[in-house]
Amino acid sequence: MPSASQAGSRHTASARPACYTHFQGGTYPPDEARAMTHIPRLTQALAQLLHAHRVAALGTLDAEVQPYVSMVPYAIEPSLACLVIHVSGLAAHSANMLAHPQVSLLVMQAETPGEPVHALPRVTLEATAQVLERDSADWLRCRDAYLKRFPDSEPMTQLGDFMFMALHPSGARQIAGFGSARTVQPVDVHLALSQVPAETSAETSP
Repeated sequence: MPSASQAGSRHTASARPACYTHFQGGTYPPDEARAMTHIPRLTQALAQLLHAHRVAALGTLDAEVQPYVSMVPYAIEPSLACLVIHVSGLAAHSANMLAHPQVSLLVMQAETPGEPVHALPRVTLEATAQVLERDSADWLRCRDAYLKRFPDSEPMTQLGDFMFMALHPSGARQIAGFGSARTVQPVDVHLALSQVPAETSAETSP
């Protein structure tokens, strides 16, 4: 499958990245990806991992271009094939993303006490952060997805210093178990995000 050309070497946090409609390593738009009926086993496992968990470790770059890791709750907006976070403008990771939109996220299955941890299913995502304009169509979609997962966060969406950000993946590294590791192409990441596994589609919020 032909690769889509990258649009520039640097994205701003307020601009929708080119990978929104054209993925490096693939050309499926999100609506066509959702229509696919055959999903490879590892991509199914990736979808289940991403949809079943609600927090991620977020890696950003600070003003000195040093790595900074924080915890963020996240939701998934399937029609945009993106992750959604709701952050305060006062938070260090928010300032980092505004200056350096390229981020990394780690989502990992929780460990079981007494069990080995080296083969825990996990995925590291590479993504570009986009600030969503308040009351835009994408903002409304992402807000709905976030509040469906975190309904108790609704009052915070009214605060002026909070913002919704869409994280648009451009690739990933998946560990599905012992001896099962792969580099995930953008088209497969988008396919996983656009799917809602049956066992998590009725997910309840705390």
